[in-house]
Amino acid sequence: MEFDALVVGCGFSGAVCARVLAEEYGLRVRILDKRSHIAGNMYDEKDEHGILVHRYGPHIFHTNSEEAFSYIKPFSDWFFYEHRVLGRIRDKLVPIPFNFKSIDTLFPAEKAESLKAKLPAVFPGREKVTVSELVAASDAELAELGRFVFDYVFKNYTAKQWGTPVETLDSGVINRVPVVLSYDDRYFQDAIQMTPKDGFTALFENLLDHPNISVALGCDAKLHLSLDTEAGTMQFDGRPFEGICIYTGPADELFDFVYGPLPYRSLHMVFEHHDKTSFQPVSVVNYPNDGDFTRITEFKKLTAQKKTGSTTVMYEYPRAYVRGSAEAGIPYYAILNQKNRELHAKYAALAEKIPGLHLCGRLADYAYYNMDAAILAALRLARSVVK
Repeated sequence: MEFDALVVGCGFSGAVCARVLAEEYGLRVRILDKRSHIAGNMYDEKDEHGILVHRYGPHIFHTNSEEAFSYIKPFSDWFFYEHRVLGRIRDKLVPIPFNFKSIDTLFPAEKAESLKAKLPAVFPGREKVTVSELVAASDAELAELGRFVFDYVFKNYTAKQWGTPVETLDSGVINRVPVVLSYDDRYFQDAIQMTPKDGFTALFENLLDHPNISVALGCDAKLHLSLDTEAGTMQFDGRPFEGICIYTGPADELFDFVYGPLPYRSLHMVFEHHDKTSFQPVSVVNYPNDGDFTRITEFKKLTAQKKTGSTTVMYEYPRAYVRGSAEAGIPYYAILNQKNRELHAKYAALAEKIPGLHLCGRLADYAYYNMDAAILAALRLARSVVK
C-alpha cells in the first residue's frame, strides 16, 4: 500500500496525529474524511457577504498548556482574543459566567453589596464557586443567590441544550460554568487565549502541508476499512493492513452499532445576514430563558473582521441527534452518564482486540474535549504508537 498509517477524520485529533506520524517518524499517512472539507467542526469560510463564519458553531482557542499552544502555534499567525459572553436575564444583558457585575445589574444596590462582601468571606481564596456550592451554603442569602443563578442562568439553558431536565444530568454539566467571585468578565480565565489570524481552515491547511500526508475528502472509511475483532485483523480495500490506524469518528459506528448506538446531542445552525455594522454588544449572547435557541454568535466580533454596514450572525438550536438527518445528523455532544460510559467502554474494548487500531478524539473517546485537550491527546497517542 502507498501509506504506512491510516487516519480517519480530519479534525484536530486526526490532523495532529497525522502531522506527528509524518514529520517526527517519517511515516506515509493517509487521511480519510466523509466531509467535503478539512478541519472537522473547526471549519470556517467566508460567506457570500465576505464574512468569515464558523460553520459548526463558534470556536475559541484557550489553554493553560504551553505544550498544546507551542505545538499548534507555528501553523498560523495569531492575535490576542479574550472571549466575553452576555446572557439575557430578566430583560437585561449580564456577564456569563455570573460575576459581580451581573449581581450589580440584577439586584438592588444594598443587596448586591451584601452578596459581594459575603462571597469572598465564605469562600476565601477562591476565584470561582460552583452553583451547587452556593445552593448548599449555610448562609441563607448566598443559598438564595445560588437558586437564582440556577433558575435563571442554568436550568432552562441546560434543559434546551440537553433536551432533558437539568436535575437528570451529571453534576459536571451543571457546574461547567461557575460563578466568578470578582468583576472578571472573561468567559475563560486561561493564561493563553488566542485566535488564528486567517481562521481555522487556513491553520489546518498548514498543519496538513507535509509531503508524507495525503487527504481524501468525501471518503467514507467504512467503505474501505474492515475489522475482524475475533481474528484481531484489519483490511483496507480487501487487502490485509498491518499498519497504524487512528480512528477519530464515533466508536459505535466503527463497529456497526453491535452493542447499540451511543446517544448524542446535535445542533441546528441558522445563519442570518444583516445590513448593519454591529448586531449585538459581544460575539456571543446567551438566551437561557427566551426562545428555542440557546445563543446568537456574531462572527465579526470573534475574528476581528473590519467590515462596515454588514454582519452575519448564527442562531444555535439544540436538537436530539438523528443519524443521517439534514438538521440534526452531526453528533456534537456526548451525553455523559454512567450507562453511556459503560456502553462506550464496550466499544473501546473491541478496539483493543485489534493491534494497530487506536481510538482518539471526542467522538472516538465519547468525551468533551476543548481544542487544547484534543491536541494534547493526539500528541501523546501519536508519539506512543510507533514501535
